[in-house]
Formats: sequence, structure tokens, C-alpha cells
Amino acid sequence: QLVESGGGLVQAGGSLRLSCAASGRTFSNYAMGWFRQAPGKERAFVAAIKGINWSASDTNYADSAKGRFTISRDNAKNTVYLEMNSLKPEDTAAYYCAAARGSWPTSLRTAYDSWGQGTQVTVSS
Repeated sequence: QLVESGGGLVQAGGSLRLSCAASGRTFSNYAMGWFRQAPGKERAFVAAIKGINWSASDTNYADSAKGRFTISRDNAKNTVYLEMNSLKPEDTAAYYCAAARGSWPTSLRTAYDSWGQGTQVTVSS
């Protein structure tokens, strides 16, 4: 089970930190990802962080997130975070946390088999 929190309304240029609390599996083994879905659009990859068994790159970011967003995890707390800075109106979306089947921090939506309910982020101009 994944439960997101931390969404809200923020002005352009502002920051938010999303959290996702996980339960039900050995958290550290699996890559975790954040996706977002704006009204009328498909769910899109934002960022992912590896599980402990993946020896290559630690994180993966969509181009839209690079330099502004940071994904991190605390395996002791079974929690993954998404720090979002310099927010833009186009970042407005429902943000979803997801757990992958393996350790690879992939951007492929089909690699994730557990999803949270989402948290809304609204950025005003």
C-alpha cells in the first residue's frame, strides 16, 4: 500500500515536498517512482530511485524535472520523497507514487505494479 501526502496549492516559483509512505513489501528492494497526470493527459513519468539491488544509476528523471525536482528515499521509514522547486503552472497535476517490480529505476509505467491514490499539486501563475 502506498499513501501520498504533501500536495497543495503553491505560487509559481515556489516549492513543495511530496511524501509516499509504503507498506506491505520489503521496501528497500524495489525501485520507487513518481508519476503525474494532468487533466486530459496520460500519466507521465517524473522521477524514480533505485532499489538496493540495482548497481547502476541511483536516480532517473524526466527532462521536465531535471534540475528542479529531487527524489530521495528513507528505507528505515519506508518512505520516498519528491522535493519540487521552482514550480511552474505546467507542473499542475495529480502526483502518484508507484512501486516497481524490481530494483531498476525505470521510467516505464508498466514496470510499476503498485500505485498510490495520488496527491494534487496546483501551481498558480
